[in-house]
Amino acid sequence: MPTAPEPPAPDPAPVLRARDLHKAYGAHRVLRGADLSVAPGQLVAVVGENGAGKSTLLKALAGTLALDRGEVSLSGTLGYCPQEPVLSGSLTVGQHLDYFAAAHRLPDLDRGRELVRVLGYERYERSPAGELSGGTRQKLNLTLALLHEPEVLLLDEPYQGFDWETYLRFWDLVADLRARGKAVVVITHLVFEQDRYDLLADLADGRLTARTAGREHRHADA
Repeated sequence: MPTAPEPPAPDPAPVLRARDLHKAYGAHRVLRGADLSVAPGQLVAVVGENGAGKSTLLKALAGTLALDRGEVSLSGTLGYCPQEPVLSGSLTVGQHLDYFAAAHRLPDLDRGRELVRVLGYERYERSPAGELSGGTRQKLNLTLALLHEPEVLLLDEPYQGFDWETYLRFWDLVADLRARGKAVVVITHLVFEQDRYDLLADLADGRLTARTAGREHRHADA
């Protein structure tokens, strides 16, 4: 008898899920029931105009903002790269790596040195962060978010200030993360290369709606 085909493998469980997120500042309702589901190895862009609530959503996903209602669940570790680098101007690049490695209890700085090399700013290792250009500060910001090999990476306008070479290196890095099953969420006001993403989620009126080229909109947790 012919062998019956094996059933398709079930979809992997989400590593990040947001359900019915609500957040208001006084009378201004920013999030009005936003939903998002991200699977391992998935690259997602959350796209919205200025003032749409992208930073509020990112902080909610990162767990740094108290919500009025809703739930965010995370499986594994989180890397968070806000738009404005949270760096100490008096500490060098190398000192930042040392302190963050100690905070994450990492046995060595191998991953940090690799990221510095991949992003191409080795010559600044002894430079204080306060003396770095905006683009190099962003490279350090990204390095620190990735230092502990998080399962989920949240990025707010991550390539702002990057030159073209660094921009391409960034996408090579993202491709490597996806190949190793890491989930990446990019918050941005504009997507230049839509085909790079698995999912585009538009943030408008406090809700997320997913879109794929050539297909109709659907809810972002579909």
